[in-house]
Parts: sequence; C-alpha cells; structure tokens
Amino acid sequence: MGMITGNVIMISLFILIIHSIETLAYSVRLSGARVKLIASALSLFNTMVIVSRMSNMIQQPFTGGLVDRARNSHQLEFIDDQIRVLIGASTVGTIIGILLMPTFVALFSRAIIELSNERGSILTVLKKSFTIDMFKRSFKHFRMPRLSYLKEIDLKDIPYKLFLINLIVTAIYTIGVLSALYASVLAPERTTSTAMASGLINGVATILLALLIDPKISVLADDVVNNRGSYAKLKGISIMMVSSRLFGTIFAQVLFIPGAKYIAWVTQFMT
Repeated sequence: MGMITGNVIMISLFILIIHSIETLAYSVRLSGARVKLIASALSLFNTMVIVSRMSNMIQQPFTGGLVDRARNSHQLEFIDDQIRVLIGASTVGTIIGILLMPTFVALFSRAIIELSNERGSILTVLKKSFTIDMFKRSFKHFRMPRLSYLKEIDLKDIPYKLFLINLIVTAIYTIGVLSALYASVLAPERTTSTAMASGLINGVATILLALLIDPKISVLADDVVNNRGSYAKLKGISIMMVSSRLFGTIFAQVLFIPGAKYIAWVTQFMT
C-alpha cells in the first residue's frame, strides 16, 4: 500500500469539489446584490450550502474507510501524509472556486432572476440549467479574475477581525473530520468516541459561521440593494473573505496534528 492510492485520489476529488462549492457560495450574495434580489439569492445560497454539507457527510465514511484499510494492513505510517494530501485538496478546491468566481457571479445572476421568475422553484431552475443549450451559453460567460478587482479594495473597509475569524473557523471545519479520524489512530482504544467527535467539531464551526460571518455579509449586500453601500465595497470584502478561506485551508495543515491530539485527550474523559 503506497501513500497515494486510488482511494486517496477519489476522496481528494470529493473534497476538492466540496470546497469549490463552498467558495463559490460567496459569489451568490454578489449576484443577488447585482440584480437586487437578495431573498432569492439567499435561497440559492442555502441550497448550495446544504449540498456542500451533505457532500461532506457522504465523504466521511470513505475517509474513515481509508484509516480502517491502513489499520488492517498495518500501514498506519502513511495516514499522516495521506490526510495532509486531503487537506491540500481543500486548498486546491478553494483556489478553483476563487478562479471561477467572476464566471459564477454572472451565471448566478441569471439563475437568481430565473428563480424569481419561477416563483422559487429550485427544481425547475435546475431542470432548465442542465441542458446542452444552457451549457453552451454558460461558456460565453467564462471570465478569469483580473488584477483590477484588487484595485477596488479599500484597506480601510476590510474588517480584519472578520478575516481572522473566518480563517480560523475555516481551518477548524477543514480538519474536523480528519483530525478526529487521526485521533482514532492515536487512541485506538477510543476509536468510536474520537471518530464521533467530528460531528461536534463541524457543528460548532457551522454555528460560528452562521452567527459571526454570514449575517455581516448579508447586511452588506442589503446595503447595496438599498443604496446605502457600494457594490465595489461588497465585492472587495467578498474577495477578502474567500482569501481568508484560502488561508484557513492552509492553516489547517498546522492545526491538523494538534487538533487530533486534543481530541484524543478530551475523549479520555468521555469513557
């Protein structure tokens, strides 16, 4: 059994897609402010978040199977490096999401308008979207990020505290499942309790995102719609937020082992 196996590649692709979706979710509010349909945008945003969270739950058993196979074949020395590859996939997925943001702002703008026209029917919008004609038209909206976007960012408008919070929460969310699984290697006598800790960690991270991050970005989007703020400022802060998300996935590499040791230590008081 080598370090890079077919299972590692498959799980990495899954994680890459998950983090691409979560990064692209930031562009939904930009699209909503652009077409002045915030409520419809939030509906689309919530759909993307649910898909991402569900996808994250689906990949957990596969990642757990990776540890089980290594344990059964007595190849646990590879697990550390394999999990770091998975964390690296989250960084790559975030980068892909950032590169696709300008394209998806344009696509989401049209999807939000279509959602409003269809009176909130997500299924109808999806049915119309997944056609050959729509795929051909989507390519016309493809555009890469430009350096000119950075010129629109005013350093005075950047909420550095929000940047730091988003970075830390992203790092915790990224390694929640992976650190819990590695903790089961560090404390094999508490395999079940350490593995189950991932749900608590990701739950706390999700709550922190919902309480500390999402409301502030939503208020900024509302300000744009109500002519109390500028679209350029919202775009600048959105770029800042996806950047903090990127740094969060990198910081997850640092938190991975300490997080696993902490989980292994805490679970000894639960048995």
